[in-house]
Amino acid sequence: MPPPISPKLSQTQWFDYALLGLLAILWSSSFVFIKIGVATLPPATLTAGRLALGALILFVFSQYRGHQIPFNLKAWRLFFFVGFFGNALPFTLIGWGEQFVDSGLAALFMGIMPVMTAVLAHFWVEDEPLTPHRVGGVVLGFSGLIFLIGIDALSGLGDTVIAQIAIVCGPVSYAVTTIYSRRNAHLPLPVLGAGTLTAGAIIILPLSLILDRPWTLEPSLESLGAMVVLGLFPTALASLIFFRLIHKIGANGIAQNNYLVPLLGVGWGMLLLNERPGWNVFVALVLILSGVVLVNRQRSKA
Repeated sequence: MPPPISPKLSQTQWFDYALLGLLAILWSSSFVFIKIGVATLPPATLTAGRLALGALILFVFSQYRGHQIPFNLKAWRLFFFVGFFGNALPFTLIGWGEQFVDSGLAALFMGIMPVMTAVLAHFWVEDEPLTPHRVGGVVLGFSGLIFLIGIDALSGLGDTVIAQIAIVCGPVSYAVTTIYSRRNAHLPLPVLGAGTLTAGAIIILPLSLILDRPWTLEPSLESLGAMVVLGLFPTALASLIFFRLIHKIGANGIAQNNYLVPLLGVGWGMLLLNERPGWNVFVALVLILSGVVLVNRQRSKA
C-alpha cells in the first residue's frame, strides 16, 4: 500500500487536493446534464452554447479582476490550441462515438489519458519524469477503473472500430492539451479560461450553424437549463480550476481526474437515480485514491 498523504502538507497543498476533487465532481456531473441537454438540442449546438456562455462569464470575470484579454499571436495560438484539442475536438469525438459504444467501454478508454500524459510528460515536462512512484500510481488508478467498470466491458472491444478509435482520440487529445498547457499557459487564470473557451466556441459554432440550424430548433426548458448549468460549472468554473492545478500539481496529477470521473459518475447515479453500488466501487475507490496520492507524492515532497 502507498503511504498516506502526509499530515505535514501545507494548507495550500490540501486546498489543491480539494480542488482536484471538485474538478472531478464538475466534470463527472457534465454527463448527466449533457444527457438532459441533447434530448432537444443537437450535440454541436449544445457544445457551442456551453462554450459561448462559459466564455462570456469568464470574460466578465476577467474584466472585473482588471485583466485584459491579449490580442497577439502567441496568446491566441495558445487559446486556439487548447480550445480545439481541449474542448471542440474531444467533445465532438466522444459524443459521436458513444452513440455506438457502450458507456462502460467508453469510460475505460478515458483511462488512457493518464497513461498518455505520463509518457508525454516524461519527454516534454522537465520536472515530471517517469518514476516508479508515477508508474505505480498510473497502474493503481487504471486497475481501479477496471474494477469499477468490470472486465465485461472489454467484451465489446473491436466491434465498432471506427467509433472506438474516435473515443480513444478524445483522451489522447486531453493528454496533449494538458502537456501543452503545462508548458505554455502562464497568463492569469480568468484570461486563460476566457480565451480558450472563446476559441473553442469560434471553432464549433460554424458546425452548429451548418448542421443544426439552431434558429429552427425548439429546445425544452430542461435542455436550455442543462446548457446553462454546463456553461457555468463544468465549463467556466472547471476551466479556472484546471489552469490553477496544471502548475500546482502538474500534468500527471491533474490527469488522475480521468480515473476519478467515472467513479464519481457512480455517485451521481446514487444521488439522482437511486442506484446502489456493489463492492467493486469501494475497491476502485481505494485503488484510485491510492494512485492519485502516489502520483503526487514526489511533488508534495518537493
